[in-house]
Amino acid sequence: MSRTNFDQLLQAGCHFGHLRRKWNPAMAPYIFMERNGIHIIDLNKTVAKVDEAAEELKKIAKAGKKILFVATKKQAKDIVAEKASSVNMPYVTERWAGGMLTNFPTIRKAVKKMTNIDKLMNDGTFSNLSKRELLQISRQRAKLEKNLGSIADLSRLPAALFVIDVMKEHIAVKEAKRLGIPVFAMVDTNSDPRDIDFVIPANDDASDSINVVLTACCAAISEGLEERKAEKADADQKDEKKGARKARKDEADKAE
Repeated sequence: MSRTNFDQLLQAGCHFGHLRRKWNPAMAPYIFMERNGIHIIDLNKTVAKVDEAAEELKKIAKAGKKILFVATKKQAKDIVAEKASSVNMPYVTERWAGGMLTNFPTIRKAVKKMTNIDKLMNDGTFSNLSKRELLQISRQRAKLEKNLGSIADLSRLPAALFVIDVMKEHIAVKEAKRLGIPVFAMVDTNSDPRDIDFVIPANDDASDSINVVLTACCAAISEGLEERKAEKADADQKDEKKGARKARKDEADKAE
């Protein structure tokens, strides 16, 4: 069953590319035609690519691994934060701090610093500080929160990256490529798809377009998480039964 259909994508304006003069020739396979100087994306290919990406994302989620969503452009930020949170995945919507992946230990240190500030605030250590000192610490905490936000729970490198606008997030893509982390991305007609493992050709500027693609992909992630939960419950049940059988056998052996 298809994750999304042609009409949904059409309604959301996923087919509107950029002006022809801004195009990247590497996107030619995904372009259907040109209208009024604007490239129109072939939505049949988008449907197929959304399905392909969604299936792979489902597998990653089912394996219990994390997908890091990256979108710092205005029209994508809120949608990404909402969708990623709904499937409990980390996201970056403020600024990509260089080295977030390639210098991961340093990022973990910053996260630790944030956790320590929280701990000291909660246990009353800061109660005897002056207002000025408290303000400085609060500002530092707010800055860390803004830059690290939802990646605070990321204890190891993500298994994949999901990017909106590969041109804007080129540093994130570059870091992922260096580390061999697969990249899923919405790629518009002005971008280069060659560095992207799972290309979803679509308008990456319109919030409706971003929303419809992310909804389909996050639904797949949600399915993967549900299947993982069900399999774990099954395994636990089997272990319980096994334990009960062993206990009965031990009792019987004792009785003999």
